[in-house]
Formats: sequence, C-alpha cells, structure tokens
Amino acid sequence: MAKLNLSAPPDYPGKSWPAIMIGLFVAFGGVLYGYDTGTISGILAMKFWLGEFADASNNNELTANQTSLIVSILSAGTFIGALSAAPMADKLGRRIGLMVSCAIVFNLGVILQTVSTERNLFIAGRFFAGLGVGLVSAIIPMYQSETAPKWIRGTIIGAYQLAITIGLFLAAIVNNSSKDRNDSGSYRIPIAVQFLWSLVLVIGLIFLPETPRYLIAVASLAKLRRLPIDHPSIQEEISEIAANHAYEMSLGKASYADCFRGTVLKRLITGCALQSLQQLTGVNFIFYYGTQYFQNAGFKNAFIIQVITNSVNVASTFPGLYLVEKMGRRNLLLMGAVGMCVCQYIVAITGTVASFDNTSAQKAAIAFVCFYIFFFASSWGPVAWVVTGELFPLKARAKCLSFTTASNWLLNFAIAYATPYMTDPEHANLGSKVFFVWGTFCLICIAFVWFMIYETKGLSLEEVDELYGIVNKAWLSKKFRPAVKFAEVDDAVRGASLAEIAAAQERRRSSIVPQHIRDVKGTEAEKNQFGT
Repeated sequence: MAKLNLSAPPDYPGKSWPAIMIGLFVAFGGVLYGYDTGTISGILAMKFWLGEFADASNNNELTANQTSLIVSILSAGTFIGALSAAPMADKLGRRIGLMVSCAIVFNLGVILQTVSTERNLFIAGRFFAGLGVGLVSAIIPMYQSETAPKWIRGTIIGAYQLAITIGLFLAAIVNNSSKDRNDSGSYRIPIAVQFLWSLVLVIGLIFLPETPRYLIAVASLAKLRRLPIDHPSIQEEISEIAANHAYEMSLGKASYADCFRGTVLKRLITGCALQSLQQLTGVNFIFYYGTQYFQNAGFKNAFIIQVITNSVNVASTFPGLYLVEKMGRRNLLLMGAVGMCVCQYIVAITGTVASFDNTSAQKAAIAFVCFYIFFFASSWGPVAWVVTGELFPLKARAKCLSFTTASNWLLNFAIAYATPYMTDPEHANLGSKVFFVWGTFCLICIAFVWFMIYETKGLSLEEVDELYGIVNKAWLSKKFRPAVKFAEVDDAVRGASLAEIAAAQERRRSSIVPQHIRDVKGTEAEKNQFGT
C-alpha cells in the first residue's frame, strides 16, 4: 500500500523535519480562511440572528441583495488584503507580515462582528476580517514555498488547503451546536471562536524564523537545515539563491511592471487564471450557501448535510497531499477537472428532472455533491495554491502572488454576490440548474490545464525559472531537466536568456567531461523537444 514518504532523499543535506514542521504549522493560518468562510453559511440560517439583523417588514427574512452584501463583503475585503500583501511582505518580511495581519487586522474584524447588534456594523466587521484573511492567504503560501524542501514542497503548500477544509468543518460543527440557542450566543459563539485560531498562529510565529529567501538570509537556512552557517551545503545553496536573484536583477529592477514582462507575465496569467477557475468550479456555492440551498430545495436536515459535505472536504484533501508529489501537478489537476465536470452535470440533471419529494433523487444529488467535493479537495483545492506558490521568481514573487490570490478573491466575491440572484425565485431562479454553470467551467479547466500548467514537481524555485525560460509548451514540461547553475553564470552573460546560458554552460562542461559519461541534458537536441 502506498504511503506518503516524509523521509528526505539520501543526498539532502542536514535535517528536513524543521522545515516540514514549520511549513505545516504556518498552514494553520488556513483555518482562519476556512472558518470565516464557513461560519456565515450557518449564521444566515439561524432564527435568532435573522430576528436581530433581518428587517421585520420582510418577515425577518433577508432579501437577495442583503444576503449578497453580507456574504460577499468578506471577499471584497480579502481582495484588497491580497493586493496589500506584497508591500507588507516585502517591507516587514513574511513572518512579521503574517503576525500583523492576524493580530491586528483580522482580530479587529472579529471584534466588530462579535459586538454587533445591527447589520451595518456586522457588515463592517466582515470587511475587516476579510482584509486580514486576504493578507494571510497571500503570505502563507509565500512563506511555505520559500522554506519547504523541494521534494515535499507540494505537500507542505497543499496543507494550507487542508487547514482551510478543517476550518470549514469546524465552522459547520460550531454552527450546528449553537444554531438552536435563542440568544445572541447563537451567532456570537461561532464568531468569537476565531480569536483562538488567530492567537495560536501569532504565538507560534514569535518563535519561527524568517524565510531564507527573504533578504537572502543564510542564518534562516542554517536554522531550517539544523546545520552550521559555514557548512558547505548551506554555502552552496545560499550562493545559488543569491546568484539566481542577481541574474533576475540584472534583467531589471524589481517593480510591479516586472510582473507584466517576459515569462513572468505568462506565469502571472497562468496563476491568475488558475486561482479564478478554482472559484468558478463552484465549490464556495456549497460552503457559502449550502445550508440555504438544501433547505430551499426541500432537503431535510440541511445543517447535518452541511456537516457531511465538510467532513468529505477534509477527508478528501489527504489523498491530494499524497498525489501531488506522486502524480504531479498537471496530472492531478486534469483528473480533478474531469471528475468535477462529470459530477456537476449529474447533480444539475438530477435536480432539474426530479421533484423535491423524490427521496431517491435527493440522495443521488447529495452523493454526487460529495463526489464532486472529493475531486475538488483532492486536486484543485490544494494544487492551485501549490502551483502559484512555485511559479514566480524571487524579485517578483510577493507582487505576483498578491495578484493571483486577489484573483481568487475577486471571483470569490463575484460568485458570492451573484449566486443569490442566480438561484432566487424572484430573479434567475436557476435552482439546481446552477450546477450546469459550474460544470461548464470545469470543462474549461480541462483545456486550461493541458495548455497552461507546467509540471514543477521536484524542481527548486530557482529551477522553475529555468523551466519557463527554456520550455515554451506546457505539455512538454515533463521532459525538462535543469541544466543551469546560477552560481556559475558569468557577469558578461547575465543579460542573456536562460536557454543561451544553459547551452553555454553545457558546452563548458562538455569540454572537460569525457564523451562516454557526458550529461546530455541541455543539449540542442533536447531543447528542440521543448519547442525552443
């Protein structure tokens, strides 16, 4: 039986467990994201909350406009927070940036929501909580990608999505426990619990190091590897990081304009589209509006169904953490897109042709919703964060990740705002037909992965730069083998393309290595395979 291998490769210098444990701990920040996202689904269906915050003139029910605003305002805050993450992470550092985001910004939002007794203050609280979540959601994958060993980086970054699913699950549990209270504790308890998640993360970050790639910090790298600063492997790795950064800077100073030049632009388009499509698969329709949807569709025990779907979401993420390093990024995303597409269409057809009182059809729809969640949670859920965390060069990483994360939240906002109008009987009244929309976007996901997603499994972040510099067709990326040593790049050729540098270094190596043991990677014949 296959199992996840946490043992470092034989040639890996020093200890691997410190970097693994640090990356997994930082992933805990995903609980803030997931819990804050999931808790609103149950709160909107609580009788006491509706009695306090909905209009009596509307029979204590929210209008589609009010529902859209309350749910989507969090995503508007996260969009702004994600864009603000780049200057914060570059000026304060990844570690301090996370601490400020949690301790100050996010907690302010939680306080406003907890003390609120009327709708406007509650909405303001959700905006500031979203601002904090947006900052955290951009900086955490950055911190993880810059500290995790390359052989398990996908699993470490994917653990962020696992934490998101755990947060969603905990929100469903707490909502289900407090929903029948006939006092303000029905909604204040689920909201105030978020202080605990923030406190755990902030206290832990006090003792963690800054990433070694931020300011090229050799002390942080040595701490992660549990090796002395002057150890040869530490000096070699930090030299490669520094040399890669020097090569990047030789092409121009780091600025927002650099995000829209050369291969960085291609990577930015890939990352933004990937994060946008992750939202357009419709997963947050289930977690934002699932309780209301199941109630309106005639399902019994809607709160219990929401707990079940969140349980499936958590459990299904574990296979994804294993498969991301076994199947690779491309294959796993392709598998997930096909599975989600099939399940969405089945749910749409079942809900459209069957009546509310058809118990068998209800059970079938719930089953395929769970299958859909399985495919999402084991593929597009974690892997979207993995791929975007690996894509970008050091000088533009913070800025590009803020754009890709902002894309995620922009579509999150759009879906959260539009969905009530899509399903409301007084507007589009799509009902279960909304799953046709999500299924069609899943179909688009299949083509997108084939043409745009490069395989980055097993590559260092510096080698990903070389991959995009040499290979220009995504489906040929599996054949790529790194050939450039940035520490060997001469000042005279720093402005050259990576393909030219790789060829020059290969010629130099070939001149001193006997023909019968010559390493053929990087030769012109191989480059032709990549379409360069």
